[in-house]
Parts: sequence; C-alpha cells; structure tokens
Amino acid sequence: MLERRLIARPPRHTPADLASTLGGPPRLPDDLLRQASRRLEIMALIAAVLWVLGPVFGHLALHVTRPEDPAWAQFRTIDAIAAASVVVSLSLLVYLRTGDRDPAFVMDLALLYLVANAFALGVLTHWGLPSVESMDVAPMITWIGPVVLIFAAIVPTAPRKLLAAGFLAASMDPIGMELAQAAGRYSFGSLSDALAMHYPSYLLLGVAVVISRVVNRLGQQVGREREMGSYRLGELLGRGGMGEVYRATHRMLARPAAIKLIRPEALAGADGAMAQLAVTRFRREAEAAAKLRSPHTVELYDFGVTEDRTLYLVMELLEGMDLESLVRQAGPLPAARVIHILRQVCASLEEAHAGGLVHRDIKPANIHLGRLGLQHDFVKVLDFGLVKSLADGSTEHSATAAGLTPGTPAYMAPEMALGDAVDGRADIYALGCVAYYLLTGQVVFEAESGLQMVAKHLRAEPIPPSQRAAVEVPAALEHAVLACLAKQPDARPQSALELDRLLAEVAIEPWNQEEATRWWTTHRPSMPLASGSAPER
Repeated sequence: MLERRLIARPPRHTPADLASTLGGPPRLPDDLLRQASRRLEIMALIAAVLWVLGPVFGHLALHVTRPEDPAWAQFRTIDAIAAASVVVSLSLLVYLRTGDRDPAFVMDLALLYLVANAFALGVLTHWGLPSVESMDVAPMITWIGPVVLIFAAIVPTAPRKLLAAGFLAASMDPIGMELAQAAGRYSFGSLSDALAMHYPSYLLLGVAVVISRVVNRLGQQVGREREMGSYRLGELLGRGGMGEVYRATHRMLARPAAIKLIRPEALAGADGAMAQLAVTRFRREAEAAAKLRSPHTVELYDFGVTEDRTLYLVMELLEGMDLESLVRQAGPLPAARVIHILRQVCASLEEAHAGGLVHRDIKPANIHLGRLGLQHDFVKVLDFGLVKSLADGSTEHSATAAGLTPGTPAYMAPEMALGDAVDGRADIYALGCVAYYLLTGQVVFEAESGLQMVAKHLRAEPIPPSQRAAVEVPAALEHAVLACLAKQPDARPQSALELDRLLAEVAIEPWNQEEATRWWTTHRPSMPLASGSAPER
C-alpha cells in the first residue's frame, strides 16, 4: 500500500491540454509542473528575505562609511520599492500555498513575477546612482540577467514565453534609467545609450532561452516515456515501496484512470529471487483482476509491459474514500451502514472465491466507499495484488522467506500467520476484523508490534464489539462478527454467501440510498477523491 492513501481530483482540461490533444506542443507532466511550483514558493520566500536584507545592509553600510550623512536613517524611495517587492513575494507565496492551483497557470504567473522583480531591480539599481550631468556609455551587468537565468532553469515554461517575459525583464534596466532621468537623478543621453549599456542582459536572455528549451525537452521526454499503451500518464498520485500510481487519460476516450506500475529500478536493490517474485505477484494481480466482473470489484481496464520493462495496470479512478480514512474522519459507523457495506464486500468476494481466488489482504484501506453513477455508499474492493489461486496448491513459503509475507497483521487470519494453506475463509476472518473496526473504530487486538498482534490473533479471544462500540450493535450482528473471528476456519461462515445471509437476517432498519445520499451531501466538501488501486509495500 502507499504510505498515504491516494488522492485525486476530477480531470481539469486547460488550453494546454487541448493544444496537446490537437497536435500542439505537448504539455509537461503535471507532477513536474507541481514540483516547479514548489520551487517557485521557495524562490518567492528567498526573494522576500533578500528584499528585506538588501536595504537593511545598505543603510548599515552607509552608516559605517559615511556616519555624518543622515540619509542612512531615512526611509527612501528605494526602500519603498523594496517593501513593495516583499509584499509581492509574500503574496505569491501565500497564493501558492493556500489553494490547489493549476500548475500551468502557476508557470505563467511565475513569468509575471519575474518581470515584476526585474522592474524593481531596474529602478532600484539606477535610482541610487549619483547625480551627474552626463554618464559614459559602458557595458553594465546588473542582477536582472542572473535572475532571468535562474527562472529559466527552475521554472519550466515554453521558450517563446520565456523569451517574451525575459525581454521585458532585461528591458527594465533601460526603463529604470529613463525613470531616474525623468526624476532628475542624472542625465545619461539617449535611450539607445541605455540599451547599449545593458546589452549583457540581452545576451544572458539568449542563454536563458537555450536553457528553457533544454528543460522543456527533458520534461516532454519524461511525458513520452510515461505513455502506457493507449494511456498517457498525468500527475503522480502516490508512491509506495514497490511502485507508483499516476492519474492517466485514454488518448482517444478521454476516460480518467489510475495507472499502477512497478519500475525496474524499484527492484534493482533486491536479489534475483525477490525481484522475480515481485514481478510474478504484479502479473498475478492483473490476471486475477481481469477475471473478475463483480461491480463491487475495482475494474481493470488494461495491463502490459512497456519497452523499458515497466509493468503497469490501468484501473478505474474512483470517487470517494477508503474505509480506514472514513472511520478516522467520521468515527464508528451505525450498524445498518456497516451491514450495507459488508454485504457488498461479500458480493465481490463470493465471485473471487468461486473463481478459485483468495484476496488475502482484506482490510479497511483496501475497501473503497463512494459514488457510482447515482448510487452512494457503493463499495469497491481494491488491490487484488495478493490474491492466490487455489488451483496451484502452493502456500508460497518462498514469499515469506523473501520478506514479502502477504496480509496485514491487524487483519490476518491465524492460518495465514502460521503459513498454512488458505482458502476463502481467511478473507472471511479479515472481513470480520473490518466489521469490528467499522463498529468500534478500533482494531480487534491492540499490540505494540506486528508480531505481538499476530500472536494475539493466534491465541487471544476478542472482546465483543458491543463492549467497545459507541454505537448500538445488534446481537445478531455481533454474533456474525464473532463467528467470522473464530480461530478455526471450520467454525467460521464457510463462504461469503453464507456470511451475506447472516447479515441479511439481522433485524434492523436497512441503510437506504436516501440516508447515504444525505450523508455524502453533508460530508462531501471535506471528502477527497481516491484512486482505484495502490502499489504494494
């Protein structure tokens, strides 16, 4: 699983997206643009600090070199310019940090910020020059040229845009001289003389355009290498120990999806046996998921291998959240809603078990709850990456030896912990643990380590959920949950269908769509959108 649950948003089509679709210049991947946006935040913060320190040290230097001059303690025009620049820099920083901004728009905003800083530098540089009747025309290098180079390297934008913004920025030195002359600070001659003095800034602009072109080509190359089959990768949604998940869009259908992949470098540090086992498990996820048709199992659109031997799965992108996040945010759920959720999970597992597949990692983080069409509280079982075919008859002791023990300790059936052969009843045990968590907001057994928790699953008897729950737990529901938690598989419900029947017999007013819709309407503003699948740890 990911170290954090994957968060996604509805795809947002910008002019850059449309240009790429129609054959225009390809847009850089969103995650690269978002990284550049974070770098812009750092640049804005550093700029604000420098705009404060520059005038302060200028006043101190004037006081040290000319203590008799009272100007060192006076607030001058250049100080006002620096103060305005501090406000602009901090405003940009706050704007970027207080909302989800379109990364392409942020890159354009960065160019405006470049021009604004160049204007301040141009005026600041020439306003403070001594007053003279005439000035010799000689080449002059100011801060503007280096700043343009920094922006070209850090802010990936189209070279033509950088050329336009950079030309305006480089022209701020002559403009600053014109303003200083208009204010009577000094006389230097014609505008052509000012341009001649600052030609080094225009030369540096040419270098900046070359840098911008290189940066853009590298980003576009990354985008091309991320194309998986008929899908094009977008922003990075999350990263786990064995792989990554990206937002993706079908080139022709414009259908949003989540692509899970394992890159070769993720396995480079492992020995050959472990790497091969990881690849085998990844392929097995695709093959197993492709056989499942239940509406309550996350849908697999496509899978394959790229030219660089990256394995990928294209899954549906789901709206809603996983059960672990739901309980953390909303607390324990009412019994009727728990039953509504569990019965849908049973429908997914019944199909998988009938096809000879065991999930082996049923837990709240692998059960998604959200909306499908007009239906709310619709369940999707995620991540069949740990499924095991019953037909091969193996228990995969090699997986344990390689450090890839499947399952999660808080939801692991005793027979799995012992390394015994498992069947669908191991998923029934895990689903009982999930039910316990939904009703109480707590796992069945608390422990300081995974090994201690596994030991409790092997020996300890669970406290009835009614004694730990803040909500009312019907006796029949508690009986079903405790039956699922039996140590011996033979003492549990023998199939997902049998568990579904037990749940259907609980005498309680069913959770209906009206209640589900009301709940999501009330809580939706704070609910994220979760992708359909996540890489394994």
